[in-house]
Amino acid sequence: MKQMGRNAVLELLKTDKTIDKILLEKGAQGTLGKIFAEARKKGIRVQFLDRAALDRECPEGHHQGVVAFTTDYQYYDLEELCEEGKFLVLCDGIEDVHNLGSILRVAECAGAGGIVIPAVKGASVTEAVVRISAGAAEHIKVARVPSINGAIDQIKKRGYWVYALETGGEDIFEERLEGKIALVVGGEDSGVKRLTREKCDKVLSLPLLGKVNSLNASVALGIAAYEVVRAGLGK
Repeated sequence: MKQMGRNAVLELLKTDKTIDKILLEKGAQGTLGKIFAEARKKGIRVQFLDRAALDRECPEGHHQGVVAFTTDYQYYDLEELCEEGKFLVLCDGIEDVHNLGSILRVAECAGAGGIVIPAVKGASVTEAVVRISAGAAEHIKVARVPSINGAIDQIKKRGYWVYALETGGEDIFEERLEGKIALVVGGEDSGVKRLTREKCDKVLSLPLLGKVNSLNASVALGIAAYEVVRAGLGK
């Protein structure tokens, strides 16, 4: 859903609605500069475009140099996910909508109890994410939390063992992934953040036997998630 116009977007920023991203005209000053500052405070992605590009984005006109995209997706409370008792997936800074959509699909196929994403500095569940998930977004619960580190503290109190998927950790195939498990997958460039890794019970790694030193986040999650499935099946 689009929201256009300077005053309209300023008022939108005062609400708790989920804003996926904001498009601003290049050289933003005055009210547009204020919108940019408020968006940064809330961790909302801002993309700068020239006037012609904004006109193409909004053929109906009247954008006044700013367009905000909101989502109507209804998120769940983290406690609701914990009540499922199934394994959880926490996304630490996944910003690419394709990766998030793929993660939702992998997690749903593997029977995860839900996905946890941060309210800032991460992709939200947009129409694009729903489409890329191939319908999985309709069947898996997603919680949007103020802080991934805070979410880790919360789920640990509910008896979950939390594992970061990151290079330099212990071999995942040597770990017994039984009981209530949460897997933390990191962003495309930074991986799982240092403070987040320290919050986790253990860092687990997939053996990389080729010349490339990393896997796509959703691919790594897929392998790890099915290790959890395999452990649960007692195989």
